[in-house]
Amino acid sequence: MTDSSDYGMLSNLSSRREWLKNTASGFGAVALAGLATQEAQAGPLSVQPTHFAPRAKRVIFLFMQGGQSQMDLFDPKPDLNQREGEKQGNRKLKGASYPFQNYGESGMEMSSLLPNLGQHADQMCQIRSMYTDSSNHSNAMLCFHTGSQNFVRPSVGSWVVYGLGSENDSLPGFITIRPTSGHGSRVYSNAFLPAIYQGSALGNSGVRTRDVTFRDLSNPHLTVAQQRRQLDLTRLLNERHQQQTASIPEMEGLIQSYELAFRMQVECPKLFDLSDEPQHILDAYGVDQNSTDEAGRMCLLARRFAEAGVRYIQVNHGGWDHHGSITSGLQKSCQAVDQPIGALLSDLEQRGLLEDTLIVSGGEFGRSATAEGEGDSAGRGHNAAGFTVWMAGAGVRGGMSYGATDELGVKAVENRAHIHDLNATMLHLLGLDHERLTYRYAGRDFRLTDLYGKVLDGILA
Repeated sequence: MTDSSDYGMLSNLSSRREWLKNTASGFGAVALAGLATQEAQAGPLSVQPTHFAPRAKRVIFLFMQGGQSQMDLFDPKPDLNQREGEKQGNRKLKGASYPFQNYGESGMEMSSLLPNLGQHADQMCQIRSMYTDSSNHSNAMLCFHTGSQNFVRPSVGSWVVYGLGSENDSLPGFITIRPTSGHGSRVYSNAFLPAIYQGSALGNSGVRTRDVTFRDLSNPHLTVAQQRRQLDLTRLLNERHQQQTASIPEMEGLIQSYELAFRMQVECPKLFDLSDEPQHILDAYGVDQNSTDEAGRMCLLARRFAEAGVRYIQVNHGGWDHHGSITSGLQKSCQAVDQPIGALLSDLEQRGLLEDTLIVSGGEFGRSATAEGEGDSAGRGHNAAGFTVWMAGAGVRGGMSYGATDELGVKAVENRAHIHDLNATMLHLLGLDHERLTYRYAGRDFRLTDLYGKVLDGILA
């Protein structure tokens, strides 16, 4: 007979339910009912065992929407600078707008526009050989967030929470801060995973960070005590329905989502309120400073969520689509995020959180080596064939650059890394095998990396 201890070794709810179904003949009805009850009591957001020892417990994803220019910020190209003005088709090559500097003991090269980030160069790993499937914003964003540009698939954060559960039963496992309102919820959607794994949007790009909240967080019609009685009645009716009909595992997830929403009413306002932060922390993040207030508040909220046990936190910062005036545009964009991100890394390190928090930062693609426009109004077009993403924190080799693009910074040519490879590596650092983290839907097993993906072993500490 199959040992029931095997049940606890399985990585997620889907595989556990499959195990229960396949081994039903080996157990009595009482034993099976006990396991099912244990599963229901644990809830869909309970902490799940990993496939192997994790290096990271959580992820903070800093999404720079619009596409950062790799040859201006992270991937220096002397040949491109020397050939500036040279014709390439009907456009001219454009060199870097600002000089690069060497940072840290490693001498990592980054733009002089990023001095605060440069202070953490020895903790960072630049992946300079990223590429993706589309140079269209919408498709590239979907690919970056879900692994597919064409099909409705769960987002990375949903997969992470599905695989690991959450460390705080009063907060969502996946929070995205000020997501863009132009691409809908697909970039943080649970798709066919149970609804409890959907990302919870904190505001949107049209709302100032100081004003963000979760939609419908409070109930103006019922008191807390009345809501508690309503939830208790709802749970009782649902449990009776479960007893009288075939058990539906997803219903427990629905019940849990109601309970989570109730608990969030108490927990969330405390986390949104930054008044308990010391002034030196607020100053470090650039809170209430004109250029850094938005990103500073988002990064500080990300740290507070990480400290509270949220599993996957996404910070969204737009304004990187520099088709024109890239020289002034980059200066403005870097000024907005450099201090807050540097402060986030310092804050996490001082609190002992960086050693088990994985930081990932990048945009949906990179920029072209040729200019759009002339003179001060010149910008760069989209480029999906080669760009840079950087990582820091848990399990990542610091002070190194991985992979390379060609002499103009356009195409990844050495240690090429697709989005699937990045996602496989993130899951690996979280203790999850991307080939084993699956969910059965419509008759087949799906995974974040589909049929692809390899772990980038060269960047692992």
